[in-house]
Amino acid sequence: MLILKPYPPNPAVMQNAPSTRWILASLSLAILLPSLGTSIANVGLPALAQAFNATFQQVQWVVIAYLLAMTTLIVSVGRLGDLAGRRRLLLAGILLFTLASILSAIAPTLNGLIAARAVQGLGAAMMMSLAMAFVGETIPKEKTGSAMGLLGSMSAVGTALGPSLGGMLIAGLGWQAIFLINIPLGILAFVLAQHHLPLDRPTAQPPRFDHLGTLLLAFTLAAYALAMTMGRGHFGLLNVALLLAAACGMGLFIYTEKNTTAPLIRLDLLRNAALNTGLATSALVATVIMATLVVGPFYLSRAFGLDAAHVGMVMSIGPIAAALSGVPAGKISDHLGTLPSSLIGLSSMAGGCLALALLPASLGGYIAPMVLITSGYALFQTANNTAVMSGMGKDQRGLISGLLNLSRNLGLITGASLMGAVFALAAGTNTLSSASPEAVAHGLKITFTLAAGLILIALVIAIKAGQHIERKGQLTAH
Repeated sequence: MLILKPYPPNPAVMQNAPSTRWILASLSLAILLPSLGTSIANVGLPALAQAFNATFQQVQWVVIAYLLAMTTLIVSVGRLGDLAGRRRLLLAGILLFTLASILSAIAPTLNGLIAARAVQGLGAAMMMSLAMAFVGETIPKEKTGSAMGLLGSMSAVGTALGPSLGGMLIAGLGWQAIFLINIPLGILAFVLAQHHLPLDRPTAQPPRFDHLGTLLLAFTLAAYALAMTMGRGHFGLLNVALLLAAACGMGLFIYTEKNTTAPLIRLDLLRNAALNTGLATSALVATVIMATLVVGPFYLSRAFGLDAAHVGMVMSIGPIAAALSGVPAGKISDHLGTLPSSLIGLSSMAGGCLALALLPASLGGYIAPMVLITSGYALFQTANNTAVMSGMGKDQRGLISGLLNLSRNLGLITGASLMGAVFALAAGTNTLSSASPEAVAHGLKITFTLAAGLILIALVIAIKAGQHIERKGQLTAH
């Protein structure tokens, strides 16, 4: 049986290599589609509730199923790409995402739609983990930061485009259009990837895949994600039981990985300072970014009386700032280095969070700090991803890319629960849609005081890791 693996870079055939521009175009679409798939569905929940005569809690599973599938499987598919060939698996992911979009649009029942969205989440996991891994394989090292910045921009564009595009599509063509829009984009992504990504190569030895470790990790992540999302931030016995199940699953996973000959995740990898730092800071930063998405709509509507359309416009400023910052962030990272760029990005985020916590309530006092936070996030994310991916071996890039995306997703899930609960507690009410302007303003200040604290922790972790790596380099030199 022949298994396909990526060709290593070969300088002798560089003149025959695919154009870097077209490679980046195909990878950019592979990043854009999963981000658009997340944000465009959120705006469609009211229409779906009406179409299927369902409650908000029921239609919320249209979003949860997608995120759950993507989160639980993103590490496994990244590792599978390392073993079986990234190009082939990326093409399968694009195809699966596109077919699941068709099934979502024609779903006759809500349960059918939720099932199709779970399949779409699997396709999204393949696309996100393998697109980033391809950067390390196909882009020259001195251009890696710029390439990562471009992919970060495309992710932000997908997030920013979702609410406005989704609203227009639903108003003009119905809720089915928010899924049908993926079909032409998916076909274009498939054609570009098929024609321009480097071929996989055959190997005589079939790779071994850690099936038990994969199942245990998927169970653990699913239990944690469900614990954080069920109950909308209000913990009950079911949430506690799910967290205990996740803890038991993690213990079994670690035991399995220590005792298997072909582990899904080599535990010694987690001793790598750059990887540890990258994963920890990514999770903390994503938790803070989720606070902007959870708190923003309630704050803007209650404190300033904005209607849904204007709330959407103001909320899109942050992702637009991140999108515009992505490519410059890549160039800054290439020029200054990854650690200084990460520290600048984190400092910018900390300044924005403190400004939201300390400045008096005003629309300008919300927008300016939000631009600071999101542009700082773009710089941090680009530098952090570049630092982690460039320090890893070719046979581990899919796995490491999956771990980076996993840390971000877990941060987003944790942020939705933690920051939502802190905001509601600080506002003094669980009914945020009718809270007073003073209450939501107080809730915002407390939430972003905590957010500033989380970013400062990320800064300390990054600085200490940088000092450790520098000392290690000096010892190696001597």
